[in-house]
Amino acid sequence: MSMSRSSAGRRLLAAGGAVTAAAGAARLAYSVLNRHAPGGTKTWSRTNHRGEPVTLLEGPAVALGAIAGVLAESGALARGGTSRWRAGSAIAVAGAGAAAFGAYDDLKGTADRRGFRGHLGALRHGEVTTGAAKLGGIGATGIASAVLAGGSPADLVINAGLVAGGANLLNLFDLRPGRAIKVAAASAALIAAAGSASARNGRGRALTTLPPPAAALAPLPPLAAALAPLPPLAAALAPLPPLAAALALLPEDLGERAMLGDAGANALGAMLGAAAAALPRSARLVMLAGIAGLTAASEKVSFTKVIERTPALHKLDMLGRRPADPVPTVRIPVQRHRLHDAMSVNGSGTTARSAENNDIAPAEE
Repeated sequence: MSMSRSSAGRRLLAAGGAVTAAAGAARLAYSVLNRHAPGGTKTWSRTNHRGEPVTLLEGPAVALGAIAGVLAESGALARGGTSRWRAGSAIAVAGAGAAAFGAYDDLKGTADRRGFRGHLGALRHGEVTTGAAKLGGIGATGIASAVLAGGSPADLVINAGLVAGGANLLNLFDLRPGRAIKVAAASAALIAAAGSASARNGRGRALTTLPPPAAALAPLPPLAAALAPLPPLAAALAPLPPLAAALALLPEDLGERAMLGDAGANALGAMLGAAAAALPRSARLVMLAGIAGLTAASEKVSFTKVIERTPALHKLDMLGRRPADPVPTVRIPVQRHRLHDAMSVNGSGTTARSAENNDIAPAEE
């Protein structure tokens, strides 16, 4: 009992340290990268939806901060056995691989081909786009992460799909300031909720398998709680380091000074997918189905248009953002000199429409 509570307390402390490390490392990396950008600042500069310049350096900074936080947590829990290192390594590998292939597409890619259909269509014609290379690379990253996480062959397939699918899906939302990070926060909350629910269910099952003396005391809540093992916190806490790194740079994103780009969005989505590996298989299957459904829908439907047409989603999407630029009023000058001359001939009471319909020529003609 005391050992279980001590383990839970140690894990909470490690999670708090990981969150602090991830946020601090992300801010530090962003500052250093802006001063010493690989290839120069222009290499990482892009034009956003307003036509204003933003930097893509937010993405690598978020990835570095998230990986630092995950490794810090794994190091703090090293005494918990190799399983702690395996779980942390799986998340870190997912983030590193997705960030690397995303950065490659950021720096070398073009907008000529988009989506699965675009890249696969290019492959059919013998053209290997940077997007196709990224898809293959992130797929391989998902497999490597799933192997590190361990499990049966079925678990390997599911976990690899969550990593690769999560990386691709979150990138589809990185079209407006702060949107991808808000979706990541919602996804992290969903993973944590699913982890807490599975932990409660596991705790209930543990009560039914207690030995007879303990089972007799189970109806007494205080004693039942003391005799039952504490619920695992792994699934609920796993998404915190990558989310903390992203939230640390959210002001830069909302302020339209920086954006995640493929490097950041792919890394963040992949790490959240890897974090979901701690969930029960049924929960992971539901999440994988949701990812697949949304990805398929993105080939036919614009997420931006759906968000703009849905008041609640639009309000959430605009939270913290700069207001939309007002539509400029265009004034078209009216040619009045002929109209004025016609009115002077017909009297001051003649309307514009009647003057236009008159066949009387102006006096000077």
